[in-house]
Amino acid sequence: MGCKYQKCWKMTIKLVGESCLAIPTIVIALLLFISTTTSTSAQTNWQTIIPSSDRTYGEEQPETTTETITQVHQLRDVSPSDWAYEALRSLSDRYGCISGFDDNSYRGEQTLSRYEFAAGLNSCLNEVEGLINEGKYYPRQDLEILQRLTQEFAAELAIIRGRVDNLENRITQLENDRFSTTTKLTGEVVFGLASVLTGSKDNGESDIDRVTVLGNTVDLALETSFTGEDELAIELEAANFPDFADETGTFQGELAFSGSNDNNLELDLLAYSFPLGDNLEIIIGAKGLAADDIAETINFFESDNGGSGAITNFGGLNPIYETAEDAGLGIIYELGEVIELSAGYLASPANEPTGEGGIFNAPYGAIAQVIISPSELLDLAFTYIHSRNQSDTDTGSNLANLQSFTEDEFGEAVPTVSDSYGVEFAYELSDFLVLGGWGGLSKVTTLSSLEGQIERGTQDIWNWAITLAFPDLGKEGNLGGIVIGAEPWVTNSSIDSLGEDEDFSLHLEAFYQYQFSDNIAVTPGIVWISAPDNNNQNEDLVIGAIRTTFTF
Repeated sequence: MGCKYQKCWKMTIKLVGESCLAIPTIVIALLLFISTTTSTSAQTNWQTIIPSSDRTYGEEQPETTTETITQVHQLRDVSPSDWAYEALRSLSDRYGCISGFDDNSYRGEQTLSRYEFAAGLNSCLNEVEGLINEGKYYPRQDLEILQRLTQEFAAELAIIRGRVDNLENRITQLENDRFSTTTKLTGEVVFGLASVLTGSKDNGESDIDRVTVLGNTVDLALETSFTGEDELAIELEAANFPDFADETGTFQGELAFSGSNDNNLELDLLAYSFPLGDNLEIIIGAKGLAADDIAETINFFESDNGGSGAITNFGGLNPIYETAEDAGLGIIYELGEVIELSAGYLASPANEPTGEGGIFNAPYGAIAQVIISPSELLDLAFTYIHSRNQSDTDTGSNLANLQSFTEDEFGEAVPTVSDSYGVEFAYELSDFLVLGGWGGLSKVTTLSSLEGQIERGTQDIWNWAITLAFPDLGKEGNLGGIVIGAEPWVTNSSIDSLGEDEDFSLHLEAFYQYQFSDNIAVTPGIVWISAPDNNNQNEDLVIGAIRTTFTF
């Protein structure tokens, strides 16, 4: 599912057979034929055996000497008017040895380079050799044509053979050197440079330190397939980029590549997916599986590890997807090309055999989503997530992250149950502009009063965003992005002692991902948060960042 807007077409020359120049049998056959011909037939005029649109085999043709024919090696390219071009066209039409059209005919009227022509010739040589090996009938005139063409393009055919031999040697070396025949290793390394440029906290009484930090994240992924359709995914991560929330006093504006484990390499994901039939996919996760691994977010800026796309957590996806994670099961079912259904159950910690652990007793999230794609340009998603003790999203105001808020205020995280509803869309306005966005509502209910410290009640938490993506901005592979929205904030609450967020806070984000090469991208970006932590007394928060991403 998703917007499909890449358009390309190519005329492809297909090499038939397993080697580039497999003609020993043809040469032998040619020698046999030549040795049995008379001297008269050996001097046969080439125009009498080369077909054209006005000439057929066996017809009498005006006598023409070979000196009047333009020699192919005198031409830079091979044009449709040349005898060699017409000869190969005739062979292709009879043997179907060159692809490019639905009926395998060679109907092009485009000038070919000598190497393009030689590739097509080689394909026909292999095809005729196959007929000879199978003992099938082949016209002698075709062998004579192939003999002359082979002589005229001997240099080009030899170069093609050398290139293919070199490629085969490189493939053999790679197969011998790789550590596994079923596993592919990929990696992503992010260098992050960032700083708070302006802002205050604690009702504007405390300035936020303006310190420039440099950190990193490293992600290594092992992708293994046993059948060609399944995948065992193993991801390892090391990171030391700090969370700005500890300094800014709010989750708003948190960078997508933040997070630290002191650069200790740890298992971040362990999951196995496989198809059942043509339309159903099953995903089993033992560690690190997330809701957006099961239910597609349809956001152009999403990135698993923050190495591409949006530079903030909020800009990458609707925050309600953050309310289910870790270990469990997911299913994805496609109803044709228009509808995709997904559902899943994730719990954490699922591996602990305690009263609040295990797959069914631990905090969990249950996901259900439908994506409707009425056209290739438009995707719509409708999402529902029910969770217990996984209501925090690590985005938005402190009050909108109720469990972490109560742990900081009362020393204990209040148990919660939440129901989250989301609507997402992505609309491709052109090849260079994609409009997207989402809206989300979470109803978070407390399951305890923390021994009378708070009342039991329910919060209404809203969030929304509009995104503008500019693919290939400046050059192919680049990406420009703008995010305008409101991170999760409490609009209504029946927990009287905590109340609701009093002020409205706006999230503005802009970034430009410049692709220096296929493996290196640099993304400068800036984030502006008005009324940080939904408090107008705090000075607006501005964060600048430069992300450099290496992929391999």
